[in-house]
Amino acid sequence: MSDPKNRDTSGRRARGELESDVLAALWAADGPLTARQVLQRLPDDLAYTTVLTILSRLHDKGMLVRHREGRGFAYAPVRDEASDTARRMRSLLEKGSDREAVLTRFVSELSAADEQLLHQLLSGPEARGEGPDGRR
Repeated sequence: MSDPKNRDTSGRRARGELESDVLAALWAADGPLTARQVLQRLPDDLAYTTVLTILSRLHDKGMLVRHREGRGFAYAPVRDEASDTARRMRSLLEKGSDREAVLTRFVSELSAADEQLLHQLLSGPEARGEGPDGRR
């Protein structure tokens, strides 16, 4: 989660790091969490109100759903971590002016294992030992 190397010279977190930490705590949970439960899963000494603010912002951005639990709310991510990461990658790719260059650089920096996995995924279900319906 939070990494001291990601802080600027004032000791502040990098932009978006706290939101990422909160999302990571929610993704690792078995179900929705209250603000207090999220706070307990974060490594730094954060104020309860700070966690409430981050949860509220993530909810306002459409990244979390919430339901009443007692006098407060319990929060859960709208998407799982893989779906969220894929959405962000696609968004970044769409913002680039040279899609081919971005994809070329991305693939060139993959590990051999990740490159092989990507090749298998692009080859279709038959290459993964699956039928046309995606079942093995």
